[in-house]
Amino acid sequence: MKKKLYRSESDRKIAGVCGGIAEYFDIDSTLIRLAVVFLVLAWGTGLIAYFVAALVIPNESEVEMVIKKEEKKKKSK
Repeated sequence: MKKKLYRSESDRKIAGVCGGIAEYFDIDSTLIRLAVVFLVLAWGTGLIAYFVAALVIPNESEVEMVIKKEEKKKKSK
């Protein structure tokens, strides 16, 4: 199965963006959070990128629902 990018519901501090990105790349979410903090403090772009990602990336439960629907379609064929 292909990897899906989503906002984490289990590893969440604000919106789950960092947790979801960390799960996608299979690394520790603390490293992603530190990178975002660095970007926010250095250039301010991290804050904008975080909020855009929070708006664009779907929640984990939404992605799971789509996957279940796709599997159900495949089984019914």
